[in-house]
Amino acid sequence: MYEYLKGLVTAVSPYYVVLEVQGVGYQLQVANPYRYTESTTDIVQIYVYQAVRDTDITLFGFYDLDEKQIFQKLISVSGIGPKSALAILANSDHSGLIQAIMNDDVSYLTKFPGVGKKTAQQIVLDLKGKLGDLEQTETLAGQTAIELGTPGESPELNDALAALTALGYSAREVKAITKTLADFNAQTTDQYLREGLRLLMKK
Repeated sequence: MYEYLKGLVTAVSPYYVVLEVQGVGYQLQVANPYRYTESTTDIVQIYVYQAVRDTDITLFGFYDLDEKQIFQKLISVSGIGPKSALAILANSDHSGLIQAIMNDDVSYLTKFPGVGKKTAQQIVLDLKGKLGDLEQTETLAGQTAIELGTPGESPELNDALAALTALGYSAREVKAITKTLADFNAQTTDQYLREGLRLLMKK
């Protein structure tokens, strides 16, 4: 079982990043690919979890150990698969997630794609009281405020919309926030994606 990999990020897409380690490119499914940038010089460390199924081996990547531990706890819940767990982790408010579980806030949990009422109740049942060691988890590193600016589409915005779809949000949900998201003068796809996730969680 891998704990982490160190290497160069050689590709970033809405669905995954590629981490090159000693000449081998590892495809890593991550919650927010745009937290990473392609580089030929900057070595990064990404925590990993290897999932083995009958016909597939998938590597999931995480920004830090806390994020990996939350992922592992989430996929231990009946009804939560890796894709749903990544969609939950994509929201930077990990403390909000933990508080929702502690406070039986099912309505908060059902805002995540792929999480219905029964699954949300199962999350609370299985994880309540088991996240105390992660309660002080910081929000995702590098989070920055996005200032209101002039409307206009950009490649960064389009990539963020594609990433939201990859996380499991429906085309209808993404379309509903596109106009509002386009009104923000973000500089990076990461900023657009974070703001998009915030808007979707407010609904």
